[in-house]
Amino acid sequence: MDQNIHIFDTTLRDGTQGEKVAFSAQDKLRIAQRLDRFGIDYIEGGWPGSNPKDMQFFELARDHNFNHAKVVAFGSTCRAETDPFDDSNIQMLIEAGTPAVSLFGKSWLLHVEEALQTTAEENLQMIYKSVTHLKEHDKEVIYDAEHFFDGYKDNTNYAIETIKAAETAGANTIVLCDTNGGTLPSEISKIVREVNKHIDITLGIHAHNDCELGVANSLAAINAGCSHVQGTANGYGERCGNANLCSVIPNLQLKQQYDCIPQEKLKSLSSLSHFVSEVANLKPDDRQAFVGQSAFAHKGGIHVSAVMKNADTYEHIDPEEVGNRRRVLVSDLSGKSNIRYKSKQLGIELDEESEEIPAIVDKLKHLENDGYQFETAEASFELLVQKMKNQWQDFFTLEGFRIIVEKNVSGDSRTEATIRLTVNGQMEHCAAEGSGPVHALDKALRKAVHRFYPDIAKMHLQDYKVRVLNQKEGTDAQVRVLIDSAKEEESWTTVGVSRNIIDASWEALSDSFNYYLANQHQNIHNKKAI
Repeated sequence: MDQNIHIFDTTLRDGTQGEKVAFSAQDKLRIAQRLDRFGIDYIEGGWPGSNPKDMQFFELARDHNFNHAKVVAFGSTCRAETDPFDDSNIQMLIEAGTPAVSLFGKSWLLHVEEALQTTAEENLQMIYKSVTHLKEHDKEVIYDAEHFFDGYKDNTNYAIETIKAAETAGANTIVLCDTNGGTLPSEISKIVREVNKHIDITLGIHAHNDCELGVANSLAAINAGCSHVQGTANGYGERCGNANLCSVIPNLQLKQQYDCIPQEKLKSLSSLSHFVSEVANLKPDDRQAFVGQSAFAHKGGIHVSAVMKNADTYEHIDPEEVGNRRRVLVSDLSGKSNIRYKSKQLGIELDEESEEIPAIVDKLKHLENDGYQFETAEASFELLVQKMKNQWQDFFTLEGFRIIVEKNVSGDSRTEATIRLTVNGQMEHCAAEGSGPVHALDKALRKAVHRFYPDIAKMHLQDYKVRVLNQKEGTDAQVRVLIDSAKEEESWTTVGVSRNIIDASWEALSDSFNYYLANQHQNIHNKKAI
């Protein structure tokens, strides 16, 4: 199938209506530039009539040359009994200076009569006049028929009249919006096919995810005749979000051979997804289809054994097609296949016929029974294997540490860590203050090691998680600490377990430092350093 599908990204507008999603004008420009390089056709930048930040983005965008995408300004039809020339919202759309505008109007009589408090005929005039005015200013008009599917089910003839008004006025594209996200794929297909009989211009779909059907509804609409699809990166958006373009695009392009973006660009899909998450300051969703860290992760020993023989046994596509990678997890469910695959991936040589692999499997299962988790803590797993192979030597030896936490009657608190280490045969005794015990310990450790390994300053703690393992024990419970560390774009995770949260934190922290130093100075696996 060679049909070209127009991809319309609304991350910067509809996506920002999602809870905890916020971008500065500069953030929006960075994302828009990345979307343009990826091959997106339309980038909806925001509603210039609603806030100064969106207008600032359009000012920044005017000074940037987009090689592929058209930047789009979003707004509503003019107000009832108002000429578009006198409507501030319409004028702001024009002043945004974008080649295309996305204009929404009402399709559902419920909204016309109760939200707008106007008549059905006046609403049709608002649509017609607004589109006509924008076309007179040489704008490509993408008309978003808001609540179209609900309106169609309530009053089919009137819903059709609204989009016919936009088409007659010169709209370039009519987008059918499932604004409340409550329509089923079978309904989407049926209604799109019926609408296609009445509309001669490009039809599009804008689906929300309130029934977790945003992607399914988008695919159903395309298969029923739409050739324009709207959505957001990672499915960000109001309530449960919008159709996730990170799933829509590969489903259309890889599964059904529609042309959405240049084929060579598809390999950057995962990095695009993660980039948008980072700019939004939100943790990427590991379980997200196609681009999530877990999308091609294998844990069960039988699965891993099969994948090693033929990846098609448990993978629906080659992960590299979307810029992702295969991951094999190690846990108490692991068999020999997991250990072999993971070790090979990490560059560790294991003799398949020796007793090393069964010993590692046995050790792993005992540690996980004690509360350790190596699925994400791959750095700790790597150190474990090296230690069991007697190929590991720590870069420093702990002689002891002490942490003091003081709190006075005024409510102020003070935390100090003192640490004694042997580094390269020399005793180091250092102290540091921090905002808490782990922060103070981290600073003291850095002080002690820095004289010997100054590049330790390049790594930093990225995330710190504590999980209580046996809640019935209360404050005496076993805890698991996971520490994510990073240097520039590289990151690694280590784990520690103890009834003492400071001991567990030290184990994860010292593993993190040792792992970094090994890769920087020892290069023990003959692989590229971090």
